[in-house]
Amino acid sequence: MTPTTPSPPGTGQRPGRIGESVLRPDGTLKVTGEFAYASDLWHEDMLWGTTLRSPHAHAVIRSVDVSAALATPGVRAVLTCADLPAATRYGLELRDTPVLADGVVRYHGEPVALVAADHPETARRAAARIRVDYGQRPVVTDERTALAPGAPVLHPHRTDAHAPHVPHPNIVHRQPVRTGDVAAARARAHVVVSGDYEVGMQDQAFLGPESGLAVPAEDGGIDLYIATQWLHADLRQLAPVLGLPEEKVRMTLSGVGGAFGGREDLSMQAHACLLALRTGRPVKMVYNRFESFFGHVHRHPARLHYEHGADRDGQLLFVRARIVLDGGAYASSSPAVVGNAASLAVGPYVVDNVDVEALALYTNNPPCGAMRGFGAVQACFAYEAQMDRLAAGLGLDPVEFRQRNAMSQGARMPTGQRVDAPAPVAELLRRVKALPLPPERQWESAGGTPDLRALPGGLSNTTHGEGVVRGVGYAVGIKNVGFSEGFDDYSTARVRLETVAGEPVATVHTAAAEVGQGGITVQAQIVRTELGVDQVVLRPADTRVGSAGSTSASRQTYVTGGAVRHACEAVREAVLHLGRERFGPYHPAWATAELLLEGGKVATDGGEVLADLADVLGDDVIDLERVWRHRPTEPFDRHTGQGQGHVQYSFAAHRAVVEVDTELGLVKVVELACAQDVGKAMNPLSVVGQIQGGTTQGLGLAVMEEIVVDPATAKVHNPSFTDYLIPTILDTPAIPVDLLELADIHAPYGLRGAGEAPTLSSTPAVVAALRAATGLPLARVPVRPEHLTDT
Repeated sequence: MTPTTPSPPGTGQRPGRIGESVLRPDGTLKVTGEFAYASDLWHEDMLWGTTLRSPHAHAVIRSVDVSAALATPGVRAVLTCADLPAATRYGLELRDTPVLADGVVRYHGEPVALVAADHPETARRAAARIRVDYGQRPVVTDERTALAPGAPVLHPHRTDAHAPHVPHPNIVHRQPVRTGDVAAARARAHVVVSGDYEVGMQDQAFLGPESGLAVPAEDGGIDLYIATQWLHADLRQLAPVLGLPEEKVRMTLSGVGGAFGGREDLSMQAHACLLALRTGRPVKMVYNRFESFFGHVHRHPARLHYEHGADRDGQLLFVRARIVLDGGAYASSSPAVVGNAASLAVGPYVVDNVDVEALALYTNNPPCGAMRGFGAVQACFAYEAQMDRLAAGLGLDPVEFRQRNAMSQGARMPTGQRVDAPAPVAELLRRVKALPLPPERQWESAGGTPDLRALPGGLSNTTHGEGVVRGVGYAVGIKNVGFSEGFDDYSTARVRLETVAGEPVATVHTAAAEVGQGGITVQAQIVRTELGVDQVVLRPADTRVGSAGSTSASRQTYVTGGAVRHACEAVREAVLHLGRERFGPYHPAWATAELLLEGGKVATDGGEVLADLADVLGDDVIDLERVWRHRPTEPFDRHTGQGQGHVQYSFAAHRAVVEVDTELGLVKVVELACAQDVGKAMNPLSVVGQIQGGTTQGLGLAVMEEIVVDPATAKVHNPSFTDYLIPTILDTPAIPVDLLELADIHAPYGLRGAGEAPTLSSTPAVVAALRAATGLPLARVPVRPEHLTDT
C-alpha cells in the first residue's frame, strides 16, 4: 500500500477542472513575498491606531486619565469606553464582550483605551502615558475557583438564552448527551478503564498579525479593509457599535496571513473604525506579535474525565465522560464548542450506552473560541487514550480493537442521529496501518558518523543514539462539517458571464474569506467545470454580495462551492435559453438534446458542437446571484443531547512513529502518516496540503504548543514566538497521505470537508507513540521533556 500522490499541476486533458491539481493563483506571490497582506495597506492621509491593554486579569477601573496622552504632539484622538457612540458590547454568540473595558477588566490584555496619532511610535508613547487606577480583584482560573461558594461572578447581569440552563452563572454553556443505561452496561463490562486528561491552551499562531485600514466616507459611513474569516459576522457586530446602519459599513477582505479560527471574533475592527470616525481620517492598525497573543481567542484548555467499559469480546458497552472547557473571560463561540465536544465525545465508535456532560466556564484566563477542530480535538485526545488502555486490558491490538467498534454508514451517533453517508473508519485504520514503516535507526550512516538531523535533539548534538527508543501509535477521529445545531448555514454567489475580446469570461463574486485554504482556486475550478470556460475572474470578497458564512468548520468548499455551482447552473440555463432563441430554429438538437457547455462551446452530450459560446452570448451579459443551503440541522435537546445536530461528518486516521531520548526527554517525530476520506478531492494537491497542515498543528499540540497562564494571577507568561513554540520545517516529519474518495450524495460533487479532521487524530497518535516508546501514561498535552525522562 502506498500513499496517494496527486498528479502534477497542469496535467490532464482540460487543466483547471474539478478533480485536478491546480496551482493556486496566490501561491507564487506568497512564497516570493509579493502578496499584499492587510499589514501592507496604506493610505496617504492615514493615522496609526494603537491599544492600551490591561496589565491585570481582574480589576475594577477606578479612573482613567488621558490628559497626558492627548497633550502628546501628533496625537489626534484618545478614546475610552465613555466615548463610544452607541453599543458598547459585541459577541459572536453572546453580546458580552466590551468594545473597551467598561469599568472592569476581566483578562490580562483586555483593551482599555485607544490612541490615534500621526506615527505608530507616537501612538504607542501616548498610550503609555494614559494613567489608569486599577483596584485588583481575586481571579477565577479553573473549575474550583469558578464554582466555589462565594466565587466572583464574572458576568452578573447575563441575560442570554443559555443562562436558564446552567447551574452557575460562571458556566457559559452546558450540554449533556445521554442514551441507553450506563449503570446496567457497566455491570456487564469485563474491562473498565477510567482516566483524567488535560489539554493545554493552544494558539492559532497565524503568521500575519491582526491588521486593517478604516477609511471614513463622505456619506458618514466607513470602508474597512480587514483580514478576517467572516465579513458579514463582523458587519453584524460592528454596525451597532458604530451607531451606523449596515449599508454604511462596507467591508472588503484584505490579504489574510492565516486564521485557523483566530479571526472569527472581532479584534481591532471596531477600534480602527471608531478612531477613523472620530478623527475623520483613515486609521491603520497593525498588532505586533506580543499584542496579537492578547488580541484573539485561543483553543479552549480542557480537563476531561472518561470511563469506558467493554465485554470479553472487545465490544464497547458504555462511555461516561465529563469535559470541562475553559472559555476565558468572554463567551466567543464557547456554546458551539461545547456542543461539538459533547456530541463527538465518544469518537467514531458504536456505543449504545452513553452519559456525557460538557461545559465551558467563564474565567479570568484569556478568552477562548474557535480553533481548528473546535471542541473535537480535546475529546479525541482523551477517548483515543482510553481506547488504547482498553485494548491493553483486553490483550488486543489497538487497531483491531478500534476496528471492532468502528462506526460505518447507517450507525447512530450518541445524539440519535443516523450517519447516512460513508463512514469508513475501519478502512482508514487498515490503510494507515498498511503503509510501510520508516526504517529503524535512520541516523546511522555508512561512514559511522550519525546524521544528527535524524536524532532527537537534532543539530544540538545531545545524543548519538544512546538512550533513544522508538514507538508507534495510532488514532482516529470524527469531526462535524459545517455549522450545526439549527444554525441557518448558507452561502451566496454571483456569477457573471459575458464575451470579452471575442472570448467568454466568467466573473465570480462571493464574500468567502480566502485565509490560505485555497477557496479561490476551487471556486474557479467549479466555474470552469460547470460553464466550460477557461477565463475566470474572482472579484474581491466584500459585503456588497450576500454572506458566505465563515471560513471555518471545513464548510467553505461545501457551502460556497455549492452556491457557486448553483449560480453556474442558473447561468447555464440562461445561456441555453438564449441559444434556443437564436439558433433553435436552425438546428433541432437545440430543442431535443442534452446540451453541455465545454471548451467555450455549446455541444450535445454526444459531442456535436452546436455553437461557440461567444456567439450565443453576443453582446448579452448574464449576471445571476444564488443562495445555497445544506440540509437543515436542529438544536440538541438541552437535557438529553438528542437531535439531528450536524449535517456531515469527516474522518481521519493517523499512525505516528516517534523516537525519544529517554535521558533528556527530547522527541523526534519520524513520520506521521494519515489516511482520510475526503468524499471528492476537488483539488488533490490542495487537499493533501490541508491534511499535512492540520497534521502539523496536531503535532504542535502534542509536544510543544501551549500558552502558559499563571494559575495565581491569570497572566500570560509567553506571548511571543520566542517562548511559544510552533513546529518548524526541522520539526515536521514526513507526512504520507492516503486519500479515500467515498462520495457523500448529499454534498456538492460528493465532497467532504477535509481541513479539520487531521488536526484531531494527529495529536493522540503522537502521544500514543510516546507511550509505546516510554511506557509512561502521558495524560496531558503538550508532552514536555520532563514528562518523558527516566529520572
